[in-house]
Parts: sequence; structure tokens; C-alpha cells
Amino acid sequence: MLKPLKWLDENLEKYILFLLSAVMVAVIFLQVFMRYVMSNSLSWSEELARYCFIWLIYIGISYAVKHHRHIKVDAALLLFKDKTKIYFSLISNILFFIFCVYVAIYGYGIASQLLLFGQTTPALQIPTGIVYLAPPVGMGLAGIRLIQNMIGNVRDIKNFGKNQELPSDVGQNINAI
Repeated sequence: MLKPLKWLDENLEKYILFLLSAVMVAVIFLQVFMRYVMSNSLSWSEELARYCFIWLIYIGISYAVKHHRHIKVDAALLLFKDKTKIYFSLISNILFFIFCVYVAIYGYGIASQLLLFGQTTPALQIPTGIVYLAPPVGMGLAGIRLIQNMIGNVRDIKNFGKNQELPSDVGQNINAI
């Protein structure tokens, strides 16, 4: 893989999450300072913090999928042997991928409609469709990460007999119990 693409693959969500968190904290701090020290409130700060938080959540879903920290039922995997765990991980990744595709397509439809209407947010006057692009972008990134995970699952299934260790993502939480 090309070096810039590899860097992007490894760091995209991390830096976006850092930037959104930093903006959110700075804006909230500024709002608190203005309200309690200067006795004057900013009209746009809460709106910007809210929109940063919305984007942070959806990009965070992709980050969680990349690091195998998304919500899953680990207790059910305790009932199965090693190779079966890989199959169930693959099935759960496929189902989550289908959900991501649905949300991305449906969310894009809503966001594009809002962009066409030209509706803007009250304080910042940015197009509302940009805020509504968070679900399709976040779920699209999560879908890409799920495809990477599914490729890893298939690779783990093929290499299972050669390597007796449990694959990195499947048994990560189960071996700790």
C-alpha cells in the first residue's frame, strides 16, 4: 500500500476525533468563560459544540469498528470453540455491514434533500445538510472498516489450521475472561 494511504488507513479517525474533541472543549470553555466571567453569552457556541459532538459520535463508530471495540455480545461466544467464534464474528460483521449500508444510503438521502432545500442552522448559518451528513459519512467509514475486518476473518478461517492461536480480534475479549 502506498505510504500516504497506509497513514490515512491507520490515522484518519483518530485525528478527526482529536480535532472534533479539541474544538468542542475549546468552544465550551469559551462559552463558560464568556458567560460567568464576562457576563455575556455567545449565541453560536452551544450549537457548534452540539454539531461537533454529533460528528464525533459517528466517526467514533468507525474508530470502534477499526479497533474491534464496537458493541458485541461476547458472552455468546463463550459457548463456542475457536473456529466457530471466527464464523460468528464474520456473521456479525456482515450483519453490521448491512446496517451500515442502510444507514449510509438512507442518511445520504435525507442530507441531500436538506442541502437542496437550503435550510441553515439558526446560529451558525451553515447548511443543515452538513450536520445530517454525519450518519452516512460515519457509517460509510464503519462499512469500510467492517470490510477490512471481514477480510481478516476470512484470512483467519483459511489460516486456522496453520496457526493454533486465536485470531487477534475474535478472541481478544474472550481470552481475558
